[in-house]
Amino acid sequence: MKKFLGNALLALVSGVFCLAAAEVAMRAVDGLPLFSWNLPPVGGTLGTDTTARYLDGLPRVDGVSRDLFATDPPPLPNRTKPPEEWVALDRRMQRDRAPPGANGGLFMRWDMFKAWNAAFIGDPCQHVLAKSAPGQLFVYDPPTGAERPTFRFLPNATTPIGLVTNDFGWRGPPVPFARSPRTVRIVFVGASTTAEIHSYPSSGPEFIGNWLNRWAAARGLDLRFEVLNAARESVGSTDIAAIVRHEVAALRPDLVVYYEGGNQLQLSTVVKDVPKAVPRPGGAVSRWLRDLADHSALARRAEGFVDIPEWPKPPYEISWPAGLDEFDPDLKRSDLPVNLNTIMADLDAIRADLAKVDGELAVASFHWMAKDGLVLNAGRHKPIIEGLNVTYFPYRYRDLQRLTDFENRVFKKYAATHGLPFIDVAGLMPHDPELFSDAVHNTPQGVRLRAWIVFLQLVPIIEKRLASGVWPKPVPAMGESHPAFKTPPRHIKFDCKAS
Repeated sequence: MKKFLGNALLALVSGVFCLAAAEVAMRAVDGLPLFSWNLPPVGGTLGTDTTARYLDGLPRVDGVSRDLFATDPPPLPNRTKPPEEWVALDRRMQRDRAPPGANGGLFMRWDMFKAWNAAFIGDPCQHVLAKSAPGQLFVYDPPTGAERPTFRFLPNATTPIGLVTNDFGWRGPPVPFARSPRTVRIVFVGASTTAEIHSYPSSGPEFIGNWLNRWAAARGLDLRFEVLNAARESVGSTDIAAIVRHEVAALRPDLVVYYEGGNQLQLSTVVKDVPKAVPRPGGAVSRWLRDLADHSALARRAEGFVDIPEWPKPPYEISWPAGLDEFDPDLKRSDLPVNLNTIMADLDAIRADLAKVDGELAVASFHWMAKDGLVLNAGRHKPIIEGLNVTYFPYRYRDLQRLTDFENRVFKKYAATHGLPFIDVAGLMPHDPELFSDAVHNTPQGVRLRAWIVFLQLVPIIEKRLASGVWPKPVPAMGESHPAFKTPPRHIKFDCKAS
């Protein structure tokens, strides 16, 4: 008996030792802390490049070679080395970060490298976001005193996260304020799905600008396209309207493309009694692996062998507005779900501001990873799973899809009602989780494919305006610099603990 117990103990100790050794080895391979109990959160996967198999299913456009798809934008001439003090500050913020949602955990590392609207921030120590900043902020003084837009990216900057901005604090290459002859100027506005993840080398508008200029050269057109990206993360339609009014309109754009539909998609507008519960995976194995993955690299690897359906959701009812046709919505109603009345009012404001500078608005449908019956890999698609089942809890996949589809029908009808170009992204972009880094944002490959879908629909719009002589427009009288950016941001320091 003693021998048996001794052998059993030896086997147990050997097993524990082997598991510990394997855990340490796996952490080393995956670049994780070797001896920390709490592991960093799982980031978005780069995914597998599945874009090529979708190209044949997209519309063919005369004069557009598919070879363009593989071409990259030219390197950004304004990309520099981030200042050492910024790098040190970013490292400190990563080291000292509070968990999201915890006290002091609202201010994120990328928020440090923004110029915040001084009228919006007010006293930093009294502001729900700024009071959790690391004792310092960049702020700008709005020329009109308006609180929106709430922030800009810092101008002429390369941040430690990888974002590169021009004179206006817009992502992308430098562009002069005054327009040059025989130039078509297109500006994209939206939120993070247009600004894109800061570490990505290129955003969608940069791809589109590259392709348009290559297309024009291949056609022998004496024409130059300037495609600009005025988007920034976390904003809604009201901030976007302010960005157009205070920043975009002064550049006299020919076309502004609106792409956003996620930040205001609040299903609570049609669910009267939102149930309270704790989001958890349905299967015991999935639950166990999810909990253990916060502490074990081996558990994270094991998740890669598990595919899981949608997590269980508590029952709730959609209270659809009485008499509202879901498939042919009446845009004049004041009770449209998911904040669409606010969005349309802001689109009206954008149209009015662009009309003053002879500009045009185009509206795009919005696409994200919400689909009824979706099954995802617990490891490879973890950020998508967490987004759909935690961030958007308790709403079911089918209801997220339903309300997004409704929103896009409203966008399409709004464009038709006002004679605007409509760019159908959602109708052509595949629901492929390998193209998503989380529930809303694309991988770099997904960004390229989505940009290609927009490009293919922009070309006919451009050709029509070129043929009619509307574009390129005569060069308007403009100053040498943008009036909204004459005063550089200020760097302020504060001590909320002392106050």
